[in-house]
Amino acid sequence: MVDSFTIRRARKDDLERLVDLVSRLKRLNGEFDSLLTPTEDLEREVSKYLESAISSDDYVVLVVEDGGKVEGVLIAKVVDRCFYKPRMVGQISDFYIMPEYRRRGLGYRMVEEAERILRSKGAEMIFAEFPTKNVIAEGFYRNLGFREITGIFAKEVK
Repeated sequence: MVDSFTIRRARKDDLERLVDLVSRLKRLNGEFDSLLTPTEDLEREVSKYLESAISSDDYVVLVVEDGGKVEGVLIAKVVDRCFYKPRMVGQISDFYIMPEYRRRGLGYRMVEEAERILRSKGAEMIFAEFPTKNVIAEGFYRNLGFREITGIFAKEVK
């Protein structure tokens, strides 16, 4: 039952578990494309990123908790798109829920809560960033009313 879960803002004492979850996400991203292969010092870099995000008013870091254990994380921030309307948008950059907790409505609830907070910070639209080949993420966001508006192409320079 979804009601037994808690969605809340991340705290510094969540850091160790969040490093694990975000590192899992980055490794998963690497499975979609070799240009998303994580660095050797992934956990250290993720830890620095999360410490900064959790303590910053610019970021929204949400967790889903089950029985006191964090099982998912969503990281977003408000971005100024100075050339476009609406200018202020929320950008979901990292979102991971442990596989055994998926398909329970938790992802929808986390995005809904992120939208609420981002809107209160001035966002008028929400973006979500994920690997192009992640068709599960694409379907998830499409079901929430998101649509594709930009594309990022990459080429290694050797």
